[in-house]
Amino acid sequence: MPKELTKTKIAPNLDIKEPSMYNVIYINDEVTTVDFVIESLINVFDHSWDTASELTQRIHELGSSVVATLPYEIAEQKGVEATQMARKQGFPLTIKLESAN
Repeated sequence: MPKELTKTKIAPNLDIKEPSMYNVIYINDEVTTVDFVIESLINVFDHSWDTASELTQRIHELGSSVVATLPYEIAEQKGVEATQMARKQGFPLTIKLESAN
């Protein structure tokens, strides 16, 4: 049997660039508990307990803090996941995304 040849065209000027990065920002409130914030940072963003604790203290002291910098789609998904987790437990945690570029 003869072999079939397949021709592949390569686009000459593909501009492949890194995805835009976004900061995920937790906003402090008077209702969401420290324990929940630490838990969400560990479970959603894969922070260690020590890092999650330090970020939670920063959120409390400064009113907000960047908890992760990720490509937009991942930042958005993790923000939604943390927000849903908060709502299920009755917390009003607010999370913002902001361009890191």
